[in-house]
Amino acid sequence: MTVFLVFLAALLLTFAGFALWVRIAPTDPGVWHVEPASAPDPSTPNFARVDRMTSLSPDETAAAITAQAQAEGARILAGDWPHVTFIARTRLMAYPDFVSIRLNAVDGGTQVIAFSRSRFGYGDAGVNRARLRRWIGRLPQ
Repeated sequence: MTVFLVFLAALLLTFAGFALWVRIAPTDPGVWHVEPASAPDPSTPNFARVDRMTSLSPDETAAAITAQAQAEGARILAGDWPHVTFIARTRLMAYPDFVSIRLNAVDGGTQVIAFSRSRFGYGDAGVNRARLRRWIGRLPQ
């Protein structure tokens, strides 16, 4: 019984340590602020990409995306519009995810290119794709 309790305590301490680390781990903007159209795919399937058009101007598009991102607790890590990278955190474990977005002015609106990826883990259970749908999918076509 004592061995089991020691093992359980060690397991809980390990979990707590990892949970703390993902919240305080230093983030280098130079690593995560990337060009979304040309950044290579990660080696793990915990990312999503979007390339779509909206009829909004670049300024209107930036304001709409920023409002949605901030409403979800994301903050700008690096850059400024038209090329910005947000850091967003998952709900349960607060894992950091990075969302790089480029806005290109085109005739009749704006091209939005986005790349959302997780820093930790192997899979993301669709979190990055869902985030891009919420942030960008609601923009008018």
